[in-house]
Amino acid sequence: MQFGSLSRWKPSTARRAVGTFGIGSALIGAAAIAALPAWAADDQAAAQVAEGGAASARPAEAAGQEIEDVIVTATKRKEPLQKVPVAVSVVEGDQAAQQNLNNINDISSIVPSLNFRNGASNKDQGLVIRGMGTVTTSPGVEPSVSTVVDGVPLDRPGQATLDLLDVDRIEVLRGPQGTLFGKNASAGAVNIVTKQPTEEVQGYADVSYFGGGDEVRAKAGISGALVPGKAKGLLSVLTSDYGGNVTNVYNGDKVNGYDHNGARAKIELTPSDNLRALLAVDYLRSRETIPTGVISSTNITYPNGVSTPYPALAGLIAPVGASSSNRDINANTNSYADDDNGGVSGQLDWSIGDYTLTSISAYRKWKNRQIQDFDRTSSPLSKQIVDDGNLDFDQYSEELRITSPTGKFLEYVAGLYYLHAVDDEVYKRTDSAAGIVNNGTARYGTTNNNYSVFGEATLNFTDSFRGIAGARLIEDDLGYYHSRAATAADTGINPSSPYATGDTSDLGYADRFGLQYDVNRSATAYVTYSHGYKGPAYNVFFNMVPSTQGAALKAETSDSYEIGLKTKTLEDRLLLNVALFDTTFDNYQANFPNLVNGAVVTNLVNAGTVSSRGFEADFTVKPTQALTLSGNLAATDAKIDHALITPKNWPINGEPLPFTPKWKSNLRGEYRIPVTEDYEIDLGTDYRWQSKVQYDLSESPDTIQKAYGIWDADLSLNNLPGAWRVSVLAKNLLNKNYSSYLQSSGATSSPGTPGYVYRWIPRDVERYFGVALRKEF
Repeated sequence: MQFGSLSRWKPSTARRAVGTFGIGSALIGAAAIAALPAWAADDQAAAQVAEGGAASARPAEAAGQEIEDVIVTATKRKEPLQKVPVAVSVVEGDQAAQQNLNNINDISSIVPSLNFRNGASNKDQGLVIRGMGTVTTSPGVEPSVSTVVDGVPLDRPGQATLDLLDVDRIEVLRGPQGTLFGKNASAGAVNIVTKQPTEEVQGYADVSYFGGGDEVRAKAGISGALVPGKAKGLLSVLTSDYGGNVTNVYNGDKVNGYDHNGARAKIELTPSDNLRALLAVDYLRSRETIPTGVISSTNITYPNGVSTPYPALAGLIAPVGASSSNRDINANTNSYADDDNGGVSGQLDWSIGDYTLTSISAYRKWKNRQIQDFDRTSSPLSKQIVDDGNLDFDQYSEELRITSPTGKFLEYVAGLYYLHAVDDEVYKRTDSAAGIVNNGTARYGTTNNNYSVFGEATLNFTDSFRGIAGARLIEDDLGYYHSRAATAADTGINPSSPYATGDTSDLGYADRFGLQYDVNRSATAYVTYSHGYKGPAYNVFFNMVPSTQGAALKAETSDSYEIGLKTKTLEDRLLLNVALFDTTFDNYQANFPNLVNGAVVTNLVNAGTVSSRGFEADFTVKPTQALTLSGNLAATDAKIDHALITPKNWPINGEPLPFTPKWKSNLRGEYRIPVTEDYEIDLGTDYRWQSKVQYDLSESPDTIQKAYGIWDADLSLNNLPGAWRVSVLAKNLLNKNYSSYLQSSGATSSPGTPGYVYRWIPRDVERYFGVALRKEF
């Protein structure tokens, strides 16, 4: 087997069949897997999937048309995806790389139930699953969607929004996953699994160039035995640079780009047949030049259709013209964010008879500095506001779990988990106008300790009928400190605030119960109930007033019901999976816009009761050996049922939750053309579409992105003996303009107050083309 070999992304393999386009979404084979040590390779596990001899009985002409099985760890043990009683989408790492999908934001574009909230830096970004996700800059709250990398949960969402390096697969688990993945998985989890060292010496090099901003990307990796049979290692590096697709007319600079450099190294030791140790180190250094919004309108819409123009601002940003397709700014401060993100982890797997004891110890460090032009102008006639924020975050975690053998009446995973996280931040805002300068500097941070005991069991009543029961008991201890020194109150600056502290603790739980029934060899059905929990929170931020905002937010809880059916038919050439879900969240933790001395800020609040219900469907079909079609659809009705907050202008009860279109879909087709014995051509095309989406909890009509669709295509020439591939990619062929995020100052202003709307620009806002070369050895 080759390291990321070309053969693994042919249509006749699982990586092409599911990844045909990067989406496995519960579309892969049905079968039972024999008991394996926790560190057994995926290929070995897949080879042991029992198919009841059906494959050998298939006609010869059908060979190569089967959609093969993929193995996932969505239940903390290796299992065929088609047998897991959870709605899961799988994006294969090799296919994501081929389609130029480089981060979680890109991945969300092809997973309909997963959505991404953009922002001026990764500190302001986050994930949403089925309409649920807490996105805030406050260090006093955790996300509703947990991101886990090689078994290590990341405590802050900003840790997980950078480049993906040497990823084997990404598993998107939809719905509450707190039983096995922790308290910050009340809406779902993104489980990122990176590639493991190999015994054979293998390597690769990737280089690509894309237009629309001169994007250059390069990756390389090598893997192999250090001591044959006892130690093996892996080293991967990446570098990428993108000038951007927004122009700052003030100085002519291109912005909205990035510069990334990173590496990952692993050493795996197997001193005996029953003991395996894995040491992993990773680091990524990045600079993002994302502006603090591109002004798209100088008119604000208020209730009853009243539109208020802001001609003064239109003059201040000239020669920039505000429009829904504007990609220019006029700012005398280039906004940017510097980010250092890395960590080290050690995993021990000890096979004790038929049981496996696993320990994962990890330390991660995250540092972030962001400079932002808050006023978005360069004119001396306008007050100039510049923000300078510094974040220093450390987390330590330990998980100890035991995994029972399979094939018994009772199969289980149980364990203990501990997390200690410390955040320290310094944030400075400077206002200057007519020679008068005011500034405020806030120093604040949090300390979080989490202790939990968890377990989930499967009871095999018969060979085809199973029960599922799991629970997690969680203890949260959270504390904060805050102080602010200000020369004077000014735009976006509250008066000085003395040093203040606060702490809280809470005991919560998550659980999951369900039934699973194998209708036949090719179909399995399940029904589950899950209770999710995300602990208490503090709204800790620059303008915090502890005397009135120092109370802890209540824990966010959820109750979810799900029914699913996973099928594989037509001699394993068609996969069709569906899921129905209904989830209610109480004490929903969300950001709500507010005004501080004339500047829009967002406050973290318990917003009330919200719900999300809907339908998801996924399919993959191989009509012939050469042709593969796949697609997925999410219909999500996520709305605010009962608000505990008072909106400024528009009612919000019954309105949609942010970042969640009611309809979102992705379709992909791929055709392989053998040219000679040594060469083949792969043709691919995909189209993704989503209905309109509201971007702000204030429900302003100015923050609604209209429905849009994006059409991409790719063509690859593969040389199999030489193990190289040349690809040409086309993105956004229809040149469709859209915004990945919108904000409006009218969300917090009184009707008639002038204001403006600003947007965030995605990478594929325009048509562009690229070429990529991959060589393996």
